[in-house]
Amino acid sequence: MNKSIWSLKLNTAALVLIPAAVAINYIGKLFAGMLKLPLWLDAIGTVLSALLAGPIVGAICGAINNIIYGLTMDPVSFVYALSSIGIGLAVGIFARLDKAKSIKGVIGMSVVVILVSVVISTPINMIYWGGTTGNIWGDALYAWCVAQNMPAWIASALDELVVDIPDKFATVFISYAIFKGLPQKLVLMYNNDTETQYID
Repeated sequence: MNKSIWSLKLNTAALVLIPAAVAINYIGKLFAGMLKLPLWLDAIGTVLSALLAGPIVGAICGAINNIIYGLTMDPVSFVYALSSIGIGLAVGIFARLDKAKSIKGVIGMSVVVILVSVVISTPINMIYWGGTTGNIWGDALYAWCVAQNMPAWIASALDELVVDIPDKFATVFISYAIFKGLPQKLVLMYNNDTETQYID
């Protein structure tokens, strides 16, 4: 792939972005939990950081996010870092390829994020939770699918999908709205075309 997709701009803005994005993720998850929402909202910071600074920073934010969850909330969150990394990479690649500049592009990015989440999270759900997600809507569908004698992995994938569709669409569009509302001078600080130091 093009070098600019994977390059990392080393400056104060990028270093400040990482803890800020992790904090946004953490607050989003707490907010969804306190209001008993059928969503997770735990990747807004990851998506925003990937839109601003690319796939590497997005993946780093996602991984750190799950490490913190694992240390403070649930140890199983460590393994879900794989899903968060996948989301950060997918969004960052979309952004670096200039595919996220229109509503159509954002919808496409949302679909990719949903698919990435389902593909990575379903095996984890099977291993650690017997296929369930812990979400009341998804787990109700899982129970129905199992009652219909569907294979457990299909039931688990549908469980994950029915939660990821609203969650990831909401996450991506909220992140994109924040991104579009940021001052252009701030966005340009992460511009990959300006003079910078790169890590390959």
